[in-house]
Amino acid sequence: MLLTRRSFIASTAALGAAAALPARAAGQSLNFVLVGDWGRNGHDEQRAVAVQMGKTAEAIGSAYTVSMGDNFYENGVTGVDDPQWQSSFEEIYTAPALQSPWRVILGNHDYRGNVQAQIDYSATSKRWHMPARYYTESVTLPDGARAAFYYLDTSPFINAYYGTRVHVAGQDSQAQLEWLDARLGASKAEWNIVIGHHPVYTALSDADGYTHDQPDMIARVNPVLRKHGVPLYICGHDHTLQSVRMDGMTYVVNGAGSKTYTPGKPVRGGFVSGAHGFMTISLTGTALDYALVDMNGAALFSQTIRRMA
Repeated sequence: MLLTRRSFIASTAALGAAAALPARAAGQSLNFVLVGDWGRNGHDEQRAVAVQMGKTAEAIGSAYTVSMGDNFYENGVTGVDDPQWQSSFEEIYTAPALQSPWRVILGNHDYRGNVQAQIDYSATSKRWHMPARYYTESVTLPDGARAAFYYLDTSPFINAYYGTRVHVAGQDSQAQLEWLDARLGASKAEWNIVIGHHPVYTALSDADGYTHDQPDMIARVNPVLRKHGVPLYICGHDHTLQSVRMDGMTYVVNGAGSKTYTPGKPVRGGFVSGAHGFMTISLTGTALDYALVDMNGAALFSQTIRRMA
């Protein structure tokens, strides 16, 4: 077990049943919403999820939105003037509470199109924020603690994509891994939270084993997360809502922003749902509360991760 820099404990508030959203008094925490796998021109319940995201973001005082990638199906965008910017983003996420910044990463479907256009759109939009294929940001929390977020570009880590329509050739995944290792090693933040598109471990098993895990992520990215005591890894890609805890670390899948499927029973003591939905986080210097929320506003699963320092 490599979680050596800090220790964390997690307590589950709900497992497979509706629960109240984690809530703190106004001004005491950083609150935000997260969504993954969404861009379908409003179809497959994307619009319904967006409406509820707006309501929930307003209720919790969301500071910003995080996208876990696969922003435009099926083949990304062609340029900064692609009609999908309007039909899948600007005209869908219209609630006032969703006009704050969006921190965005890339998914494998985005790599079927013009990746640079998604970076360049940041210069034309007041809320779309993707400064590079991978990047980090540090935030001061209301109580004075610091939280560092590491936004990864995980598609280049997946060996099966090379030589396919997912155009990851030429991306230096080793350089990205060394960047992550160095940034985590130098961090003085109370919280280091890593966000990517592809899962590491999941709460889903198929007949032949844990086939919803990503072996390439387990082999290369997970050792770096564990080396630096990262308490939480959040991703999308699998079109479900999931949470599983492995050896003291929490892995959350939040890929239910539009099209989903009905999953099998959870494994590893985890949670899994095929509901359309999104995620909320409420963060202080000592506690991280998160919830997986369906498109009707019910918190299907919530958990608190406490920093023991």
